[in-house]
Amino acid sequence: MKDKGAIIFASSALLFAGLLIPPAKAQQTPVPVKAVHLIGLTKVKDNAKGTLSIEQGQLHFVHGKESSDVSVISILDVVSGTDSQKAVGKTVGTISMAAPYGGGRFLSLFRKKIDTLTIQYHDADGSLHGLIFTMAPGGADSIKKELVAQGAHLATATESGSTKVPTNNPTEKEQKQ
Repeated sequence: MKDKGAIIFASSALLFAGLLIPPAKAQQTPVPVKAVHLIGLTKVKDNAKGTLSIEQGQLHFVHGKESSDVSVISILDVVSGTDSQKAVGKTVGTISMAAPYGGGRFLSLFRKKIDTLTIQYHDADGSLHGLIFTMAPGGADSIKKELVAQGAHLATATESGSTKVPTNNPTEKEQKQ
């Protein structure tokens, strides 16, 4: 009877311990991310909505029947960040500006969060180009990690982007000596 109780106790302890340990995440194939191309790609209009993915060493943006590719190896720098944009815009935002007592300006206070992805690369001719995409929060970091994993370069010294800028402050120079 004591053995049965000890076995039940040990198995329940192992069960709860197994639930607390997170499962290992297998490397997943990247899912295409819905993005807006702000500027930079040839053959694609500015502010075009489409899907951004990484396939066979290429950054691939598809907008309708148009598509554009950038070789991951030619990417010099990838920067991801967060930003916000007006939640109410275009026609409604413009018409609301006519509301009396500044009521329309109140709508401009409502904002939604977005991620930005900025890419600097060389084309086949060696010319320097830049791309800017916006997407839903969380999308830019996953694309950046996949690009770096496939061979894209990062120009920044650290992941957080905090690099020491030299100054002419004499007290700072004295502390170094």
